[in-house]
Amino acid sequence: MSETQTDTPNTPAVNSAIPEAELERLTDDIVAALKTVYDPEIPVDIYELGLIYKVDIADDRQVAVEMTLTTPNCPSAAELPGMVEGAVASVGGVAGATVNLTFDPPWDQGRMSEEARLALNLW
Repeated sequence: MSETQTDTPNTPAVNSAIPEAELERLTDDIVAALKTVYDPEIPVDIYELGLIYKVDIADDRQVAVEMTLTTPNCPSAAELPGMVEGAVASVGGVAGATVNLTFDPPWDQGRMSEEARLALNLW
């Protein structure tokens, strides 16, 4: 079984059994789903915050998300992974989702998009 791994979730990798057009749609829809999940303490979605490190779409349409938190002591640590898993699993064509937390490398503000910096006034 080959897997499609994207370090940047909106750039599908090659060598997948899933047709390219469908893979692109899945990738776009997964990113859109990730953008619906917000850290309850920060008014920016987790995707724009740079908390998503990797998205793997397997040939069987199981999706594995590797993500981090702003800090290991994040008060939302218990709920955010479940929210991410639910959002990704709700995408049409996704068979299931799992979320793995990592703190390597640690998150820093440099991972935030310009949109997130603007929303948080961090220039």
